[in-house]
Amino acid sequence: MTVAQQPSVHDLAQRVDRRYNQLHSLKAQFTESYEGLGMQRNEAGTLLLLKPGRMRWNYSSPAGKIFLLDGKYAWFYTRGAAQVQRIESKKLDDLRSPLRFLLGHTQLEKELNNITLAPAPNDRFALTGQPKGQENRVPKLTLTVTAEGAITGIEIREADGAVTRFTFADEQTNAAVPEGAFHFTPPAGVPVMDSLPPV
Repeated sequence: MTVAQQPSVHDLAQRVDRRYNQLHSLKAQFTESYEGLGMQRNEAGTLLLLKPGRMRWNYSSPAGKIFLLDGKYAWFYTRGAAQVQRIESKKLDDLRSPLRFLLGHTQLEKELNNITLAPAPNDRFALTGQPKGQENRVPKLTLTVTAEGAITGIEIREADGAVTRFTFADEQTNAAVPEGAFHFTPPAGVPVMDSLPPV
């Protein structure tokens, strides 16, 4: 790819903004990897998004794990766990929260400080910056995007050296996503704790 074909940071950020700001819903397959604090973890599943502000991560590996934003609360549960964790979404500082980019409530150039652009494999681009408001926790966040502005990957580097990576595939824009998918009912007998889950 020649330099002439490479968009500017501003142009590409605007393409991402436009793409996701116009969406009503989204469905995609995801993989998630985490390395840090002496741990390594690989997970996968299906991501559902519905405006305004609703997000559901259904994990197939490990089966029965769920992370859900219903617009008011974020819910975390893994099948067999002793409790359900819940936190008000406005207090959420979870690493999945940068994925509000996918909910179309964003202007990348206002969300990220010092954005840079670099070529990435498969004719994609890497937009890298520092998320505003998370200066102490996340010094670096990279979005891998297509020339059209579709996000295919997100890498989050934390101050303690931990790295979380998400990749997305089979993206279906404006997919039929039922409202009921974003309602979480705790399993019978499992208490709800207002707290964040462990990493």
